[in-house]
Amino acid sequence: MMPLNRLLPFFCVSLFISGCAANDLMVKRQAESEAKIEFLIQSSKKAEQRHNELATVQQDQEARLQSLSAEIKTLRGENRDLRISGDGLKVRVERLTQQSQTPKVEIVNQPSPTNATRDSGPPAEYLKAFGLYSANNFVPAIASFESFFINNPQSEYAANALYWIGECHYSLSDMSNAKTVFMKVVDSYPNSTKAPDALLKLGFTFSALKEKEKATALFEKIITLYPSSTAAIKARERLNAR
Repeated sequence: MMPLNRLLPFFCVSLFISGCAANDLMVKRQAESEAKIEFLIQSSKKAEQRHNELATVQQDQEARLQSLSAEIKTLRGENRDLRISGDGLKVRVERLTQQSQTPKVEIVNQPSPTNATRDSGPPAEYLKAFGLYSANNFVPAIASFESFFINNPQSEYAANALYWIGECHYSLSDMSNAKTVFMKVVDSYPNSTKAPDALLKLGFTFSALKEKEKATALFEKIITLYPSSTAAIKARERLNAR
């Protein structure tokens, strides 16, 4: 049997080797744990980033849907106005046809004729100008609307004619003249139904001219003065997009 004093060194060496192996195993497991933690952290960051991207996309889609809804509402309103105008024009044509077929009778003390009301529809000259605008013939449309405006300064369609002149200039990217005309609508016809639309387009014009502070002030003014209008909806969208 080997003496104890000779076994002791072997025993110490074995114990040392076992301790090193256990320590290496612990270090390996710790490294694996740290690697897993790092992987989970990176995965969490990527998931959060993806979530933020999807949230941004959703917000953009919602804003776009609101904008489309407002545009659809505006187009429906314009379509309704055109339909009403067409109906009014049809009635006028029928009346003129009937009058041409009726024998003329001279009436003594005939009362002076009264101005046509909106119920009879827009004048033919105005409809002609609007038809040119609808066909994207902006230059002749401007001349036609200006002719109507000069000949009918007191017409209830005068503010509308002036507004569409501004729209023609805006469509032609003539922002200087567009600004002048839209400001004239706002200043001269503050109670017109076209006043909020003119303010909105004036804001768009200032934006195109890089005058953002003036544009922002106009958008805020629309929301204050005409909170339930279509123009106010579009003004809010512009302010939220900034």
